[in-house]
Order: sequence, then C-alpha cells, then structure tokens
Amino acid sequence: MKTIKEIIGYREMIASLVRRDLRGRYKGSVLGFFWTFLNPLLQLSVYTIVFSKIMRNGIEDYYLFLFVALIPWMFFSTSVANGCGAVTTQAGMVKKIYFPRQILPIELVTSQFVNMLFSMLVVFLILILSGKGLSLKPLMFLPVIMLIEYFLALGMALLVSALTVYFRDLEYLMSVLILAWQFLTPVLYSIEMVPENMKTYFYINPMTSIIIAYRDILYYKRVPEMNTLILAVVVATVFMVLGWNVFSRLQKRFAEYL
Repeated sequence: MKTIKEIIGYREMIASLVRRDLRGRYKGSVLGFFWTFLNPLLQLSVYTIVFSKIMRNGIEDYYLFLFVALIPWMFFSTSVANGCGAVTTQAGMVKKIYFPRQILPIELVTSQFVNMLFSMLVVFLILILSGKGLSLKPLMFLPVIMLIEYFLALGMALLVSALTVYFRDLEYLMSVLILAWQFLTPVLYSIEMVPENMKTYFYINPMTSIIIAYRDILYYKRVPEMNTLILAVVVATVFMVLGWNVFSRLQKRFAEYL
C-alpha cells in the first residue's frame, strides 16, 4: 500500500512520460500520429486477404470479426514486447534519480492503452459504416473488459521488465514468443474452430477469455458470458499480483545490473 500511495504521488510524472511517449512515437515521420490508425488497418488488410480470400474460413464479415480482436491483441502484444525494455532503456534515469521503479512499466502500458483507445474509435466507425452497428447493453461491458486487459498487460509488463534486467536475452526471445502466442490465441479464428480436446489448453491462455469477450461485445453484439468475465478477472489478477511481486523483489539490484 505504501508503494501504491507513492506511485499515486508521482502521477504527474507518469502523465508527463505518457505525453512524451505519444508525441515522440512517430516524430519525424510524414504521417505522424495517423500511423496510430494506419498500422492496424494495414495489418487488417493483409490478414483479411489471407484468411478470407486465400485460406477461406467461411466466417461472415471476416474483416469485422478480425478487427474487433486485432486491436486488443496489438495493445497486449506491444505492451509485453516493449515491456521487456521498460527498465533497461531508462538505465540512466534508474541510476541517477529516485522514483518508484514501477512507474516505468506503468507509463509504457498506459501509453499503449491510450493508443488503443484512439484505435477503438476506428473500430466503432467501421462497425457503424458496415451496417453491423453497435448494441448499447453489451457496449456497457466494454470499459470493464478493457480495464481487465490493462491490468493483465501491466502485470505481464512488470514481470518481463524486471526479468529482462537480469536476462537480456528475454527481450529477443519475447518477439518469437509473442508471434507464437498470437496463433495460440483466437484472434485470427474462432474458439469454436479449436478441437474440443484442446480447448482446455486454450483457456489457460490468459488472452483467450479477453478476446472472446471483446468479440461478444463488438461483433456478436451480446453481453459476455459471466464465466468468461470471471475467468478474465481471475487471470488478470493472478498475473498482476505475480508481476508486482516479482518486480518488487528484483528491483533492489536494478542499478547494479544496469
């Protein structure tokens, strides 16, 4: 609790770092902040061509089916992948000044979360223009699942950022793991396509229940099943507690290893 209160006291620092990250992300590029919207749209185009035109899967409005899951996945995968370097890239700051070290992964995940919020505006627009539309009652659960995913991503970022200080190879290994993780998460396909004898293993994946909830809300326009929400909350809580505790224990020797 003492650490949490201290982090709250440093909220202006977090806000400043988030603003710096958002402004500097596409600094020098011609399109600048518009890459926030173009990146997911370009990925959507590639996946749609491959999985609906070449590898036909028979899913109605596949581009919508994919898009509502792709944006949350991009937030999570980027938070975890970039989370590896959250502490190591700020070695100078860690060595020279005092602040709660948890601020670094918090800032990174919060910045990615803001990025996802902007991308969600594009999702809403495409759903409306396509005629699929939005349903108010399921939409009320969207902030809930987004908050759950935020804490899951933060827990993972805390975990990998602390471990990377001691094991630098993790940063390179994570790029491969994230790619494999995407194909083991029902982002590009429906969970119904997974064989029954394998579904249990898929639900161990912390992102499975979250992706299913997003798709229920935005694509199927229905309230997520309570079991899905409960599983998402439990998984996010476990990883948040794990990440927080590992980070708190390992941060004592950050300066030495940096």
